Amino acid sequence: MNRYPLWKYIVIAVALSTGALFALPNLFPEVPAVQVSSAKVKVDTALLGTVEETLKAANIPFRGAALDATGIKVRFADPDTQIRAKDALAAKLGDNYIVALNLLSASPQWLSAIGAMPMYLGLDLRGGVHFLLQVDMKAALDKAADRYSTDLRSLMRGEKVQYAGIAREGANVVLRFRDEAERTKARLAIEKNYPDLLLREAEASGGDLRLIAGLKPEAQKRIQDGAVAQNIQILRNRVNELGVAEPIIQQQGAERVVVQLPGVQDTARAKDILGRTASLEIRMVNDEPGVLEAAVAGSVPLGSDLFTERGGAPLVVRRQVVLTGDRINDAQPGFDSRSNEPAVHVNLDGTGARIFKEVTRENVGKRMAIVLVEKGKAEVITAPVIREEIGGGRVQISGRMTTREANDVALLMRAGALAAPMEIVEERTVGPSLGAENIDKGFKSVLYGFVVLSAFMCVYYLLMGLISTIALSVNLLLLVAILSMLQATLTLPGIAAIALTLGMAIDANVLINERIREELRWGATPHAALQAGYERAWGTIFDSNVTTLIAGIALFLFGSGPVRGFAVVHCIGILTSMFSAVFVSRGIVALVYGGRKKLDRISIGQVWKPQAPPPAAPTKA
Repeated sequence: MNRYPLWKYIVIAVALSTGALFALPNLFPEVPAVQVSSAKVKVDTALLGTVEETLKAANIPFRGAALDATGIKVRFADPDTQIRAKDALAAKLGDNYIVALNLLSASPQWLSAIGAMPMYLGLDLRGGVHFLLQVDMKAALDKAADRYSTDLRSLMRGEKVQYAGIAREGANVVLRFRDEAERTKARLAIEKNYPDLLLREAEASGGDLRLIAGLKPEAQKRIQDGAVAQNIQILRNRVNELGVAEPIIQQQGAERVVVQLPGVQDTARAKDILGRTASLEIRMVNDEPGVLEAAVAGSVPLGSDLFTERGGAPLVVRRQVVLTGDRINDAQPGFDSRSNEPAVHVNLDGTGARIFKEVTRENVGKRMAIVLVEKGKAEVITAPVIREEIGGGRVQISGRMTTREANDVALLMRAGALAAPMEIVEERTVGPSLGAENIDKGFKSVLYGFVVLSAFMCVYYLLMGLISTIALSVNLLLLVAILSMLQATLTLPGIAAIALTLGMAIDANVLINERIREELRWGATPHAALQAGYERAWGTIFDSNVTTLIAGIALFLFGSGPVRGFAVVHCIGILTSMFSAVFVSRGIVALVYGGRKKLDRISIGQVWKPQAPPPAAPTKA
C-alpha cells in the first residue's frame, strides 16, 4: 500500500495554510486615496475632523478616513472623486499641509497586523513615473578641481611655501612662484599629500614659474564612477523622503541613472524633488571698489561671476568654492530667531567646520555668498556679512525664502549634495488606467494558460490529471504567497514568468504520470507502479529543474531591471513547482489510493501494453 508519513501531511497543511494566508491580501485591490501630511504643523484628530467636514461640505463621498503615523489617509471609490477631493482639501488646508494622491491596499487590518501584505506592483502594472537622468561628468571634474584648488592653498600655507597665486584653468590648478626653490618645495609637498595629481612645470611669459596640477587618468575615472555612485545613493535618500515603496534606481551605462517610482500619482512633486539637481556652494563675494559697476556694464572680472540675489540686486561672486555641500551632515527647516523668517539650519562635518571657521576668521567684515547650483544655473540664496568667526559647524541659511522653499532646500541638503549635476533626458508617466489594463491582460493570460493545461491533464490522465491540476493550483498559491512574503515587485515580465512556471510545473506531473503508465505496461501492480513512478521520475525532474534554475540564477546575476524581475519569479516558481508536483501530489495520491489493500486499476487514461512477438515459423529439416 502507498502510505504517506504523518509529518509530511503536517508539512503540506502548514504550507497550504501559510500560503493561503499570505496570498489572501492580493485579492483585495488598491483603492484611490488622498494623504494629508505636514512637516510644519502637527497632524491630529482635530485636522481629521476638518478633513471630513471639508469633504462633506463639498459633497464628495469617501469610504473612510484614518489617522496614522504618516498622516491622514482618506479612501475613495474612483480616481475622479480622488482628484476632486485633493483639490478641495488643498484649497481648504493651504500651504502648511501637503495633500498628495496615493493608492492604498483594501485588505483587512488583521492581515496587516500579522504582516500579510500584498505584492508591490511595478511601474507597468501600477502606474507611476520613469526618469532617465544624465550625469554631467565635466562638472564632476570641475568640482574636483575647485576642491583641489582650496586644498592646495591650505597646503601651501601649512608648509609655509611662498607662492604668487593659485588659480584654476579648465580642469587644472595652476600655482605661480617667483623662486625655483619654492616651486620645488611645493612640488614635493603636493606629491606627498596628493598622489592623484599629475604635476608638470612651465614658464610664464612674465617670468613667473608655474606648477600645473591635473588629475591622473585613473583618478578622473574614479571620480566619475564615484559621482554616479554617490548620485544614485542620494537619489535613493530623496526617494525615501518621498515615501515611495519599492523604487527602482539603477545605473544605465557609464553616465546615466534610471529612476522608476511605481504608484506615484503626484508626478509633479516627484519631478520637483528628483529633478532638482541642486548642490550647495559657499563662495566669497568680490566687493572690491568698482567691480560691481564694471560687471553690470558687461566687464565681469576674471575669476568671478555676476549673479542676482533673490531680491533682484546684482552681486559679483568669486568662482573659487570655499566649501561644498558634501561637508553637510544635517539640514533642518526652521526660522531665524531674530527676524522670524524661514531658514535652514545646517550642521557641517569636522572638516567642513574647520574650513568654515578659518574662512570666517580671515574674512570678518566681508560678505559670503551661499549659492545653490541647480541644473547648471547658480542662484544666490543669501549673502550675509561675516560679523565674527563662526565655529562649531552650525550654520544658518536664510533670506527671502518661503516655508516650502526652506523645506525643499533642507530636504535636498539632508538627502545629500550631488557629486555632479544631473539633467532629466527622458520622462515617461504610466497612468493607473493603463496599469489596470496591463494587470487585466496579464491575469487573463495566466488564467487561460491554467485552464487549458488543466483541461488537457484531466482529459488525458483522468483522475491523475485532476490530482496534477490540484498540485498546479497549490504551486500557483505558494508562488504568490512567497512573492508577497518577500514583498517582491511584480511587473509584466514577472507575470510572464508565472505563466512559464505553470507550463514547467505541469511538465513534472507529465513525467510522473508517464512513468506510472510505463510501469503498468510492463506488468507492475497499481501500488508498485505508483511507488516506482514517483521514485524513478524524481531524478529526471530534479535534473531538469536544477539546470533551469541555473539559467534563472544567471539571468538574475547578470541581468538588470525587468530581466532580474523575470528571473526572481522564475527561480521561485521552479522551487514551488518541485514541491507541489512531487511532495503535494504524492500526498493526494496516498489519500486516494493508499488506503486500498487491493487496487485493481489506476485512473490514469489508456495504458497501451506491449504486444507479445508472434511465434516463430517452424523450420523444415
